[in-house]
Amino acid sequence: MADEPTTQQPDVDAPNQGATGGRPMGETPLSVETDSDSFAERPEAFVGAAFAGGFALALLLRKVAK
Repeated sequence: MADEPTTQQPDVDAPNQGATGGRPMGETPLSVETDSDSFAERPEAFVGAAFAGGFALALLLRKVAK
């Protein structure tokens, strides 16, 4: 029992990024906090832009199909 190597348990909340052994885990764009996150401040603007873009694409495809 004393000869067995001890393994460190990874933090449950940290994302698994493929690090093995005792190497530290890196940071992904999803885990890094930013000071200016425009989507978090105004998500309705992005939803409106997506709707307007989809509507414009539908009109364009309608013209091309004729």
